[in-house]
Amino acid sequence: MVAELPANFVYSIAVSPNFAQDGICFAAQQSGLFRSADSGKSWQYAYQSLAQAGPLATHGVAFSPDFSHDRTVFAAVQGGILRSTDGGEHWQVEVLSSPPPVAAGLVFSPNYQRDGQAFCATVEDGVFISRDRGSRWATWNFGLLDLQTLCLAVSPQFSQDDTLLAGAESGIYRSKNGGRAWKVLDFSVDSAPVISLVFSSFYELDGTIFAGTIHGELFCSTDRGNHWAPIHQLDEGIDQILLGKNFQRKPEILLLAGSRLHYSADAGQSWKKRRITLAAHDNLTCLAAPHGIAAGSPILAGTANQGVVII
Repeated sequence: MVAELPANFVYSIAVSPNFAQDGICFAAQQSGLFRSADSGKSWQYAYQSLAQAGPLATHGVAFSPDFSHDRTVFAAVQGGILRSTDGGEHWQVEVLSSPPPVAAGLVFSPNYQRDGQAFCATVEDGVFISRDRGSRWATWNFGLLDLQTLCLAVSPQFSQDDTLLAGAESGIYRSKNGGRAWKVLDFSVDSAPVISLVFSSFYELDGTIFAGTIHGELFCSTDRGNHWAPIHQLDEGIDQILLGKNFQRKPEILLLAGSRLHYSADAGQSWKKRRITLAAHDNLTCLAAPHGIAAGSPILAGTANQGVVII
């Protein structure tokens, strides 16, 4: 029998695009979704308006890029997507296909204000897409030969290039038409599964993408995903990759691997471990860095037992 995760286990953290002004963030936890309006210092249960028989485990959460105007937040649970258009006060449940898929991550189109598109990776059912602001969701898996999609990333220039990447059990898939069709990339099957992906914020100019694997390998592509090279090896899977806000000027990378943080200020040529202090027998599970990833910048960190802490 598989042991049940602790109620405070945090799957993901999302921060408002206007975090410096509004201090709003959400934590998707085993026990539900929690909201903070004071930059993560205190948290309140976000599903008060739902009639629930018990805890609603929430695996992902994401803000609309235009949150300050549309107040839209999506949350992923088993078998459905929850949508709020009032900043998380009230929720509508959009049921996905049966049997209920397990969501692994949510991303919005950067141009959501105009195109209304959002994407959800699921563990065994591929990618679900909504093109009507979350009212309806459907699978778009043409060419996606591996339906165990573990992470998604959307190009910063999505409105021009329509590019999405999906990390899967067997490698990396790319769509150049907004998720309507997928093609497997030239990535080592022996290195997969791929569990983290991120585009450079200057992708239009540098064509740079990073991918992390369950085996602790960090890969980089500088030609828009056509070729990949390993640039770093760790002992544990790379659960998350964060890049500095101005990657072209200062190419910072922060990796969460196991429960350890690894920092590079030179695009991965050299690395330092970042010391953190947690309660005994606890582990980091996810990160959000609204103030940047340089040393001394406060980071919101999800844990296995304590909920969200600030490190």
